[in-house]
Order: sequence, then structure tokens, then C-alpha cells
Amino acid sequence: MKALKDLTRYDVMLLSILVCLISSIAFAQGESSEGPVFSKTKPIKIAVEFTTHSACAHIANQKGWYKEEGLTISGYENFITGMALAAALARGDIDGAYICLIPAINAKANANVPIKIVAGIHKYGYGLVVNPDKVKTMDDLKKEGIRIGCSGEGSPLDALLHKMIEKYHLDKKQVLKRVRRMNPPKLLLALKMDQLDAAFICEQFPTMAEELGFKVFLTAEDLWPNIQGSVLVVREELIKEYPEIVKKLVQVTERATQFINSHPEEAAEIVAAGLQVSGKKIFPVKAIDTASKLVITPQPILKSLTERLVNTTDIDLEEIQKAIDTCVELEYIKEPFRAEDFVDL
Repeated sequence: MKALKDLTRYDVMLLSILVCLISSIAFAQGESSEGPVFSKTKPIKIAVEFTTHSACAHIANQKGWYKEEGLTISGYENFITGMALAAALARGDIDGAYICLIPAINAKANANVPIKIVAGIHKYGYGLVVNPDKVKTMDDLKKEGIRIGCSGEGSPLDALLHKMIEKYHLDKKQVLKRVRRMNPPKLLLALKMDQLDAAFICEQFPTMAEELGFKVFLTAEDLWPNIQGSVLVVREELIKEYPEIVKKLVQVTERATQFINSHPEEAAEIVAAGLQVSGKKIFPVKAIDTASKLVITPQPILKSLTERLVNTTDIDLEEIQKAIDTCVELEYIKEPFRAEDFVDL
């Protein structure tokens, strides 16, 4: 009888060990027979643009919403343009980016960066700013002495420049030979220093230019109705291996976008403060000197967010396809591809 009691005691110990092992295996596999128990996670690096285009990211970062959702952000980098950000995506160490659509298309097509769109950020957000003393009508842009600024070829602003040339039947060769290529902060400073008479710039810079006495002559909506401005993209391996991270990233983006629309004044305060700080630690590093010279205040940011952008996470596949086809037409990329293959919603 005593031996039987000893055997039962050993059985109980063995059973306890087995239960612990089974529980550990269930956690490691990610779920038990009753449903999810554990989700794979990892730190992620996010990249954004030095503009109100990435307002939702700036707000989420400042308010700690990424952390609140259980996301560990190992890096939060600001880039002077979407084109600079697209080049950085090719390095492979950025997991998610709030980026203008056209540079994202270029990164996928030209550098084979394995990214997909998981949410929209905004529509519109670009404009042609002019010195009202020198440019009063479209015909003035035809004048030989009018100096026009724009960011590099392959950018959304360059695409809009071509849209303007096409819509108003301007002489393409004559206009393009007068275009000077600069990043957005430099374009604003060049206008201010009377080195340019007109410039295509992305928001918040057109609205900031208005405060200096310049005029927004054309908006993105005038040249490309329903244009998709920026998008949230993530690397395909993040979608495949860490879908819960992607889901939370989209949820935070949606929350911040709703906050902009429901609390625009507070959003403007947060974004202005965030941009003012990020201008001193921007990529590429050589752009810091220009960006840090700008004084960014809430007033133009508020106007930029509420009048020049339509903040929405919705995605229109037809508009994505239009942008892809435009990139082919302007020879930014060689071959078209299906919008459906670029989106994972």
C-alpha cells in the first residue's frame, strides 16, 4: 500500500511537468486549443516625411499611441522628401513608412523594394506658389525670365508640373529649361530670397509661403482631382511574419487621422512642435542646415491640415493605378504593374 502511495506521488510530479511542457509549447506556437494566446512581435523602425503629409504619425508618436498599442518603435526617422525616404527604404532596415505615393511606386518598381500599401494618409497636399508681383496669370509663366522651382524628377511635384504643362498647353521644353531643382525647404527659402518667382512645393510649405506674402496659384486638386497624396507602406515580410504589428500600426494611423479631423487645433500644435524639433535631426544630414532655419508655427499647420489636405485612411485602387500609369508615362518607371498587387488592406 505504501509503494502504491509513492508511485502516485511520482505520477503527480510527472503529470505536473507534462502540463508545464504542454503549456509552454502552446505559448510558443502562438495559440492554445481555446484560441490565440501569444502574438509574435519585434521592434520596428518607422520613417516619415518632414511635412504635414505625415501628421498622423507625428501625432501618434507624440501622444505615445504606438506604445499604447503594444508597438515597440526602435527608430523614428524624418526625411526631407519622399524621394529621400524612398532611397532609404532600399536599405532594408525601415519596416514602415509614411510616404508620398509616387516615391513609393518608384521604390517598388525601380529598386525592387518589397513593400505594400496598408492604409492611406491623405489626398492632395501640393501647390504652385508664386510671387504675385511677377505671376498674375498663366501666361506669365510662359515668360522667359520667370524662374520656376520644383523638386527632383520622379517626385509628385514634378508630376504635377507636367500636369500643368499639359492642362494649360504650355511649351514643355521652354518651361522645363527654366526649372530649378531643390528640396521643399530650399524652395521656400529661394522664394523668400527672390531667387525664384514660382515653385511647386508640398504642404506645409505653400501655406507657410502665404504668410510671407506669396500666393498659392494652383493646388493639386486643380491639376489632378482625387490625387492620392501619401500612404502607409510596410515591408512584405512584416505582413507575412508579424500581421498583428501591421494591424496595430494601421489602427494607430486611423486613430491619429480621426484625431486630426476632430481636434484640428490641438493637432496643429502637436505637429508644429514635432516638425520644429525634427528639422534639426533630419535625413539626409546635409538638409539639416536648411530645415533648421525654418520657424514652424501652429497657424499655417492648422490651415495646411484643414484646407489643403483631406485626411483619410481610405484607399481608391483606381487612383493608385492612375499614379502608377502616370509614372510610366513620365518615364519614372519602365513597366506598369497592377494596383491590386501593391495594396494589402
